[in-house]
Amino acid sequence: MINNLKATKRETKTAGELSALRTKGLIPAILYGGSNPSLKLSIEEKLLNKVFNSESFLSTIIELNIDGKTEKVIPRDISYHVLSDKLIHIDFMRVAKGSKIILQIPVTFKNNKDCPGLKSGGVLNIVRRKVELSCPAENIPENIEVDLANLEIGASIKISSVKLPENANPTITDRDFVVATIAAPTIVKEPEKPAEETPAEGVEGEAAPATEGGDTAAQAKEGDAAKKDEKVKDAATDKKPAGKPAGEKKQEKK
Repeated sequence: MINNLKATKRETKTAGELSALRTKGLIPAILYGGSNPSLKLSIEEKLLNKVFNSESFLSTIIELNIDGKTEKVIPRDISYHVLSDKLIHIDFMRVAKGSKIILQIPVTFKNNKDCPGLKSGGVLNIVRRKVELSCPAENIPENIEVDLANLEIGASIKISSVKLPENANPTITDRDFVVATIAAPTIVKEPEKPAEETPAEGVEGEAAPATEGGDTAAQAKEGDAAKKDEKVKDAATDKKPAGKPAGEKKQEKK
């Protein structure tokens, strides 16, 4: 994809002059590369924004019209303001005919609706959103398309299975790297609800809770036995005082 931009030469040297240029709605730029000398340029911000919003901007060939002369260039570096995040400077490199350029090309995916793995709940796991390619200057792809049709869960899409433009080659050559996978759905298991604690003190109409190391019923029997022993002791104590007065009366008769 080729875009057209109009640029003019500039003679600014100081930071103040560059700031004044930006105030007028112009973005400073520089053009370098090839056998020609570097040029200082300025481009209208509103014209630059028309092509700048594309994700593939840094891999797009641009026909730069400089004071009536056209040159094919490619954006190589972009600078932003640290606070406003606005574009403040851009570098362009000349594209010589027959040369090769190394670029980061965006990866796109098609036929998502025809992917059995995604239909059955699988997830598209993108490993590389961009792939670095060595491309001819005349044939730079806008993006790399990955076809998801007929892929099942567990499928691994490697660069060798992706159709690349003619004479475009990955810069990574020592391995067949993965671009994306169709991963199995992640099932989140809910934690078990904790059992409600039994109140420490019994509520009327409810059984008293068992204590550690013993049974409630056994403790109740032990308590009843203790009460019976106390009653027997009390009864014996009551009988002894009653016998003493009777003995004293018998001695008086003698």
